Amino acid sequence: MSKLLVVGSLHYDIMVDAHHRPEKGETVIGTGCSYKFGGKGGNQAVSAAQAGANVGFLGAVGNDAHGQWLLDVLQKNHVDVQHVEIINGSVSGMSVAITDAEGDYGAVVISNANTKINAQQFSDSALWSGVGLLLLQNELPEEINLRAAVEAKKRGINVCINAAPAKVLSAELQKHIDMLVVNAVEARDMSGIAVNSLHQASEAAQVLNKTYPVVVVTAGELGVAYCNAEGQSQAIEAEKIELVSTHGAGDCFMGMLCASMLLGEPLDSSVVKANKAAALHVSRRA
Repeated sequence: MSKLLVVGSLHYDIMVDAHHRPEKGETVIGTGCSYKFGGKGGNQAVSAAQAGANVGFLGAVGNDAHGQWLLDVLQKNHVDVQHVEIINGSVSGMSVAITDAEGDYGAVVISNANTKINAQQFSDSALWSGVGLLLLQNELPEEINLRAAVEAKKRGINVCINAAPAKVLSAELQKHIDMLVVNAVEARDMSGIAVNSLHQASEAAQVLNKTYPVVVVTAGELGVAYCNAEGQSQAIEAEKIELVSTHGAGDCFMGMLCASMLLGEPLDSSVVKANKAAALHVSRRA
């Protein structure tokens, strides 16, 4: 089986529950607190491994207890960590997320060691042995993503990017991307089309398809739309569930999508599986 190589972030997440998220200057009394493994890269790698993919990870953690814990979680989920560097003199990445009573959340991310990934690793042929797909996100500096994408394409390896959080991708990086996955907000920012319906999600996917060969737009409770390499678009309604928390839904979707495609499923059925996996994820508390 081909390997999924995830190049991405690792964060020690502090999760806070509250009735609502604070406005500017407001103090809110919380109802709970927990500590979780995080970072879009880390979460997507674990999700893909749990979905049956052979996964390797390239990233960085600090030389601290949080960094060791992050490595332990990856290894317990059978993710290869031989290319995760421990950075002396740096602390590991972290985030603080607040989930409100309706299950929606907001987060603050501090990258720390994630900004110190050694780009020289991408020229190592051993890194790419058996890799069938490279998965990137926007929580790392673009120069790291670009270097990884360039080296992948040299070896005929497809590149998928989950362009989250939203930011402008350089023209150089764009031309190395085979599949773009974005949520409704990111799709709006990149296409100029407000995504308030599945029809608009399809329109945004079609616009972005002019730049990216395959585009997937996840639209939360609306569902998901995608446009394939032939320019054909399709929309799938969301599964009917009772929402508990949206935290991690996008990462769950990405893990299942990439795992399914690596296991030989076509785009259509892979999106369906990812949509169902994300629905199940948001209907239960981790």
